[in-house]
Amino acid sequence: MDPKKIGRMVRFHRKAAGVGRIELAELSGVGKTVIYDIEHGKGTVRLDRLAAVLDALNVTAQWRSPLMVEFEEHEKAWPGAEEDGA
Repeated sequence: MDPKKIGRMVRFHRKAAGVGRIELAELSGVGKTVIYDIEHGKGTVRLDRLAAVLDALNVTAQWRSPLMVEFEEHEKAWPGAEEDGA
């Protein structure tokens, strides 16, 4: 999903929730500039900050791939196995 579409989705959910950018920033624990940047499609917003905003809006993301079942099995057998970058 491209950053501009994510921005439109975040703005839609924020407005539907009846909160302003500053309030959403406070609820998310991020700066108000982060909310502005997300809503305007800036592609350099940190993933942890985007996740915090989505969480505050009660929005979940779903990862899909033909390999997800295989990945989930790998994670069960070897949790965190590749965290060292190997």
